[in-house]
Parts: sequence; structure tokens; C-alpha cells
Amino acid sequence: MTHVPAHWRQQGLASWYGTGRQLGHATASGEMFDPGALTAAHRQLPLGSRIMVHSRRTGRSVVVRINDRGPYHGARIIDLSLEAARQLGMLGMGTTLVDLRPMRDDEEEVASVPR
Repeated sequence: MTHVPAHWRQQGLASWYGTGRQLGHATASGEMFDPGALTAAHRQLPLGSRIMVHSRRTGRSVVVRINDRGPYHGARIIDLSLEAARQLGMLGMGTTLVDLRPMRDDEEEVASVPR
């Protein structure tokens, strides 16, 4: 796994890949884009990093793997796959405020749903 310092955190706007991103399009990592995978684009994090994304609006969290670069629109900090956005409950929103933090190797990858 690629290394992101344990103390690293980021807050900002998340968006998700819309219909313009085609299934099978090559990502920055070289793999084909899959809207059903839990992946995301970030401008600086190492490709392959696992990041916990927590939506401040819905209270849900999801773990994504960084496999692409971007987003390049405005002040957005991360661009999520369709499935990651669905699990965060943000499909009807377009963007939402999120907190990002790196996952530790020993952490389980489960999405949380608010009670």
C-alpha cells in the first residue's frame, strides 16, 4: 500500500464522476474506470492510497482507493465513483462537504450509515 501520513486530513467539497466518464476509460493508474468500484480521483494523494471519505451532510462514510487524478473544477478536493457517491448518499446533490483521512492497514473497510 502507498503511504499517506497518519496525521494527514483534508476537508472540502467532494463531487462524483457524472455521465461524461465512460466505463472502461483509462484512469491515471492505468486501470479501466469502473463506476461500480469504490475509487476516486485526487490531485496529490499517491495512486493506490485508501482514503476514508465522511460526508458531513449525510453522516455516512466510505473507503475509496485513489486511482485517478482530479478533480479540476473549482475548489473540489475529490471526485468519487458512482458507487462511492451512492454509498455516501450524495447522488442527488452533485457535491457535498466531506472529511478525508487515510485508512490504516488494520482498519476494516465498511461503509457506515447514520442511525
